[in-house]
Amino acid sequence: MIFLLRSRHSASSRITQFRFQFQFRFQFLILFFLLLSILLGTHTIIPPRVEAMRLVLQRVKSASVTVEGNVVSSIGPGVMALVGLHENDTEDNVQECCKKLLAAKLWANDNGGQWRHGVKQRNLEVLCVSQFTLYGTLSKKHQPDYKLAMKSIPAKALYGQFLSLLKESYQEDKIFDGKFGEMMDVELINDGPVTLVIESEPKGSNSE
Repeated sequence: MIFLLRSRHSASSRITQFRFQFQFRFQFLILFFLLLSILLGTHTIIPPRVEAMRLVLQRVKSASVTVEGNVVSSIGPGVMALVGLHENDTEDNVQECCKKLLAAKLWANDNGGQWRHGVKQRNLEVLCVSQFTLYGTLSKKHQPDYKLAMKSIPAKALYGQFLSLLKESYQEDKIFDGKFGEMMDVELINDGPVTLVIESEPKGSNSE
């Protein structure tokens, strides 16, 4: 009788142990397949699509662009803007940056109040220079990588829209340009110095 009870108790312990091992292994398999799905991309968090046009604005006393020894554009007091286009930029980004450039209050008003007037209020000039390297990054070997910059053909078209919008929003004879895609010598006298980096607001979602 004692032997029978011990046998039953031993069998019950083995069943309990088996159930525990089974549950543990089952939970382990679930965790394993969850991690595998993440590694394979099933649950990968997709970063938002970046769309941010970038400008470097410099308040200048004068600025000019020379190509192959010839001065192609020059301005007196005003703003020189380096213009960088991200690969995902659209007309919305162009419109936003045009508004920000012309509205940027980089000068004092007539009463001496600092940062009160922009180029339009002071009737000044703007010189734009296309600058794809604004979206450059350095590789592990410290070499420039420009894959985030918009490719030449679409960039030229969108940059042209930017210039046209500036002329429409201000005065055509106040907007000047370098030479897109060319090697340019850029000279300027920075007034201050005052330099600002501005971007359009990034617009993104988790799906293309």
